[in-house]
Amino acid sequence: MQLNFSKYQGTGNDFVVIDNRQKNIELSTEQVKLLCDRKFGIGADGLMLLQEKKGYDFEMIYYNADGKIGSMCGNGGRCLTQFAFDCGIRKEKYNFTASDGEHESFFADNGWIHLKMKDVDTIENFHGDYILNTGSPHYVKTVNNINEYDVFNEGKEIRYSKDFTESGINVNFVEQTGEDNIYVRTYERGVENETLSCGTGVTASALVFYHNEVGFNRIEVETLGGKLAVEFDKTIDDKFENIWLCGAATFVFNGTVSL
Repeated sequence: MQLNFSKYQGTGNDFVVIDNRQKNIELSTEQVKLLCDRKFGIGADGLMLLQEKKGYDFEMIYYNADGKIGSMCGNGGRCLTQFAFDCGIRKEKYNFTASDGEHESFFADNGWIHLKMKDVDTIENFHGDYILNTGSPHYVKTVNNINEYDVFNEGKEIRYSKDFTESGINVNFVEQTGEDNIYVRTYERGVENETLSCGTGVTASALVFYHNEVGFNRIEVETLGGKLAVEFDKTIDDKFENIWLCGAATFVFNGTVSL
C-alpha cells in the first residue's frame, strides 16, 4: 500500500498526519509503530488521522509512537487544526472531536493556534507533587536546575512505579522562572522517553502554577522545543475552566511511504 502523509510539529512535538476523510485507511499497531520509528520509519512522537464526523468540522484519531491508540494530545490538536486548514477546511473557529470529547480551535493574529482543552475539576496532592487529567493523565513535580535534571530516568521511575504502572502516567518536571513563567520538561508514556514538548503536560503544569487565586490566568511556558502559553479561568471553588493551549503548529514536509 502506498500511503500519502504529512509531517507537522508543535514546539518540537512531531507527528505523522494522514487525511483519512474517505475512511479507506486502516493501520495496525505494528504499522503505526513502524511509521513513528525514527530509524526504520518516518519518525514521530505520534500519528494522527483526520477523519469526518457528523456535526463536527473533523475528528482527531491519535496514536502514540508505540502504535497504540492514545489519549488527548494538545500539540497534536493544534497541528491537526493546521493540517485541516491546509487540506481546505477553512473556518474562523473549528469544532472537532477527540478521544476526550469536543474541542474548539482558532488562529490568533500572531499565527499561533489556540486550542480549547477540557475543564479540570480537581488537582490531587500526591506526596507533595500533583496529579491531574487534562485529557491525558499527568504527574507534576517541582524541581530546581531543570536543564540539569535527569528527566528520562526520574520520569521513567515515576511512570512505572506501583501507583501508575498499570495505566501509565505522563511525568512533568517544572521549574518556576517568574510569577507567571514556568519551564517544563516531560517524560511521555507511549513514547517512553522525554519529548521536546507535551501540550497536555504544559497545560497541567500551568494549572498547578496559577498566579491569580480567582479569575483569569495566563502562564508563559518554555519547553525544549519552544514557547507556549496557557490561558484559563480559576473559579472560587478551585476548578479550572476556559482552558486554552496556545502555540505554533508548523508544516514540515509531505511524503509517500510503502507499507
